[in-house]
Amino acid sequence: MAATLAGGPRLHAEDQARVAAPSAHTVTYDRYSLLVDGKRIYLWSGSFHYWRLPSPSLWKDVLQKMKAGGYNGVEIYFHWGFHSPRPGVYDFSGIRDVDRLLDMARDEGIYVIARPGPYINAETDGGGFPAWLAGTAGKPRTTAPEYTAAYKDWLTHIDAIIARHQVTNGTGTVLLYQVENELYAENDDTRRYMQDIADKARADGITVPLTGNHNDNFLTGLGAPQIPGFDSYPLDFDCTRPERWNKLYDFSSERLALKDTPLFFPEYQGGAFDKWGGAGNAKCRELTGVPFERVFYKANIAAGSTMQNFYMTYGGLNWGYLASPGVYTSYDYGAAIEASRKLTGKYDQQKRLGYFVQAVAPLAKTDRLPVRPPTQQGIRDDARINPDDGTQFHIVRHADAASTADDSTHVWMNLAADVVHGGKAVYTSVPQQAGTALRINGRDSKILLAHYHFGSQELVYSTSEWMTQLSSGGRDIALLHGRNGEDGETVLRYRAAPRVRVLAGQVASHFDARAGTLRLNYRHDGLARVSISGTDGTSLLLLLADDTTAATFWQLPSNVGPVLVRGPYLVRDVSVSAADATAALEGDAAQAGEVELFNPRAVKSLGWNGRAVATSVTPSGSLLARVDGPQPVTLPTLDHWKTQAGSPEAEARFDDHAWALADLSSTKNPYWDGHSPIWNSDDYGFHHGAVWYRGHFKATGHETGILLGAYMGVHLGNHGVFTAWLNGHYLGSNPSSSQLFNIDPSWLQPGKDNVLAVLVDNMGHNQEESNGVTKEPHGLYKATFLGSDAAIHWRIQGNLGGEDGLDTVRGPFNNGGLYGERMGWPLPGFDDKTWKDATLPSTATEASVQWYRTNVTLDLPPGQDIPIALEIEDASERPYRALIFVNGWQVGRYISDVGPQHEFELPAGLLHAHGPNTIAIASWTTGVGGGLGKVSLIVQGNVTTSLKIEDVAAPGYQDLEGKIKAAASGR
Repeated sequence: MAATLAGGPRLHAEDQARVAAPSAHTVTYDRYSLLVDGKRIYLWSGSFHYWRLPSPSLWKDVLQKMKAGGYNGVEIYFHWGFHSPRPGVYDFSGIRDVDRLLDMARDEGIYVIARPGPYINAETDGGGFPAWLAGTAGKPRTTAPEYTAAYKDWLTHIDAIIARHQVTNGTGTVLLYQVENELYAENDDTRRYMQDIADKARADGITVPLTGNHNDNFLTGLGAPQIPGFDSYPLDFDCTRPERWNKLYDFSSERLALKDTPLFFPEYQGGAFDKWGGAGNAKCRELTGVPFERVFYKANIAAGSTMQNFYMTYGGLNWGYLASPGVYTSYDYGAAIEASRKLTGKYDQQKRLGYFVQAVAPLAKTDRLPVRPPTQQGIRDDARINPDDGTQFHIVRHADAASTADDSTHVWMNLAADVVHGGKAVYTSVPQQAGTALRINGRDSKILLAHYHFGSQELVYSTSEWMTQLSSGGRDIALLHGRNGEDGETVLRYRAAPRVRVLAGQVASHFDARAGTLRLNYRHDGLARVSISGTDGTSLLLLLADDTTAATFWQLPSNVGPVLVRGPYLVRDVSVSAADATAALEGDAAQAGEVELFNPRAVKSLGWNGRAVATSVTPSGSLLARVDGPQPVTLPTLDHWKTQAGSPEAEARFDDHAWALADLSSTKNPYWDGHSPIWNSDDYGFHHGAVWYRGHFKATGHETGILLGAYMGVHLGNHGVFTAWLNGHYLGSNPSSSQLFNIDPSWLQPGKDNVLAVLVDNMGHNQEESNGVTKEPHGLYKATFLGSDAAIHWRIQGNLGGEDGLDTVRGPFNNGGLYGERMGWPLPGFDDKTWKDATLPSTATEASVQWYRTNVTLDLPPGQDIPIALEIEDASERPYRALIFVNGWQVGRYISDVGPQHEFELPAGLLHAHGPNTIAIASWTTGVGGGLGKVSLIVQGNVTTSLKIEDVAAPGYQDLEGKIKAAASGR
């Protein structure tokens, strides 16, 4: 199928047979912008991690929401560890099918910035390195031979897929390819390393421009990517004080230094990750909310950037053991789209700006324009001008971006008819209407557009912000917006007085025959509509909205050109049938309400999600219809549980003969301290989740204590824990690295076999910071008796199958080494009839692991998208942690006395909307008074939708029973 360039119409099924053979496109750049086939583009992109959303139907949902929200690009990390469970093995099927993902991006017409690493950071386990890399020699992110062989093998596989989807091949929308990621150690070796990756990409058929995000590193010479980039998180990640703003850095020096490339932000702050024990995602969204987006993103425009990517736009969830040690399950990130896939006010602001930067083509090539300062002290006007056509952009804000003062000002603009080719400067104070001013509130910024030609019209200036425009059927349509209740002034140029009709709202007009200008004055409140007919036959429909109303507009490509729609929660797609003059709209509705189509005029009727809707014509010449909202939903209560003890390994009599002997005497891991035998769980192929150790020793009877230590991953804080037992007696739990536990002499059996059992919670592999820390050991590292030198012989057990695993669909990140995980207890179809009945909440009488299972059947209304979460409520913080599974998928890690997460998204497709579902929870009590709290299902949203969600096929217990029993017995 031929490629659809981003911004072009989507390819519908009926068009595919008529599509021409793929044709190549050029991707070039200069100091101003990227150019595709010689046409400048403003790249407005957002980050999305497919591997944090293990339901491919929902990838399409996110991409459609991004496209509809004004993004023409998506930035994608490709996660080496997610695809490679062991050396030389790669999985690109099912939830790892990136060919399917890139096909979706092509079909939605959205550019892709491909980022295959090898290292990606991203607050994920090992920063995206495969866990097996910890057992290899050599320092990562260098030219070390074993590391080089490993990463080049990864690139061989992922590059082959990326290359098939490049814009330059005409077979996809991959626009850029990033070399490595945030490598801030520049030296002779890393320069060679960077160059080797670039050379590898070219050898693998990558022909799009190579980019970087290494800030002031690798800007020139060996290893320098073609287009350097600057990552920026100006508010950092402290969500506990969302009112705090740091100083705005304007990147003007970087812009001046870049002589041949655009100013590119591969990661500009789109939210903030939250940590274990943090403030919660709502606070992160407040920190980086609409005021931040207005001020900081527009400041990048003022600096001359034409390539902005926002990290994150959709974050998702760290299902299974995907997280690095410091972050919890939710990777919502306070982003524009919630982890539940709901749209937010941040999304609305991104849309208003995204539409603008794509609609106003002259923005992709601008120079700084010297101007007079505004009349109000403390207000600044960073102006830019397109050197070819004179279009001006005045970015107006407080000089102190963090100021909370509200001020009014006037801006000086050169309103000469010819501002490019020698026209005499005519400076005018804007706005002109007596008694009005330009309002600049604290922590706000506005972009005022001037001398802009669109369609058959000429805008002189406007104090409203431009959102978008289009032309259809001989009529131009422009949408402008402003803060509710604030004055607006728009001036257009005409040779003679045009006919002005106010169709809705209150708008005053004045024509200045001498200047040839029509001035409109109004207040932003709802939606005003003005029809302007020029004496030369030109026609303009001017839509003047407040910000909230502007966010209800959607502009999408269609088979007959751009289409403007107002009203629903989301518009995903528009196609026009010439046969019956019907526009078929697809989208979401959160409530019953209006849908209004403004063009094309040839359309006579509307359809919504496959059904015809009654249509009328408005005075604006648009088509108006009403659509239904969703049916309300009540979810079942989770009252009936089955429970079973889940830590038999703590008992002395437990049979561990099939476990691996922890007796290795050497390892390639450079973090090895020389201690033998080696107990690092990575060296035994147990990389994720809990790991059990059982140590056999012949007691002397003089053992008074045992000093135990364990590594659990400490990036951004230590929230791991280990729990220890002696001959089934609880010794204690410890959240730090080591502790001395006292031994009751009565627990010992002198002269006989005694057993120490230690359960270690692995919080994940540290991210790599160019110092090898991703290879730090995990698991037990110290076990020394007080009062005795008795030798301890250890066995180790993690997830069944180790690196190979047993469940290749869900993959190696899904399961750890708890007994229930190894025995398949989370899986649908497991027979729990012999388990005891239980209700929640519960209180545990001793430190242990307890499992709970319940089944719930759903029958949600068809044609609705209803995000659902599982909630755990505790009356107070208690010493326990829990793993949450739905239909065998591990979707949550909960720590009651750390927090902050209590709601866990159950992604549609993993949760079956129509049919039975199995919920399993492992509750690990680490001290007195633990026990699983109240558990319930909650609705996070409810819309009618055209989205088709497919259940993700995955094995049940009966499919894996044979493998489970064989692995458990050591066969």
